[in-house]
Amino acid sequence: MQEAYHLLYNITLGILGFFLLACLLRAIIGPRIADRLIAINMMSTLIIIIICILSFLMAEGYLVDVALIYAMLSFLAVVLLTKISMGVYREKKHREEGKKDA
Repeated sequence: MQEAYHLLYNITLGILGFFLLACLLRAIIGPRIADRLIAINMMSTLIIIIICILSFLMAEGYLVDVALIYAMLSFLAVVLLTKISMGVYREKKHREEGKKDA
């Protein structure tokens, strides 16, 4: 029974790895900043899931703590990147309105 679970975990890790590469591709190609931000957020979520699955496979409890810390850091990073992108968008919009008035 344990071997079946290990096989299931390994297959799941492979599928998550494929999804991680797909999100990386979207983050590189993404035509808009919003696409890139969503891809980065999804990548961090997938990495957290992978860390938790590895915690079960390796029977190491401290990896769950690492995943929780990574979740907090990735949340703060996405909030910061969103704030920066909104500032860039507002500045760009303000410049366009200034050119129309002139």
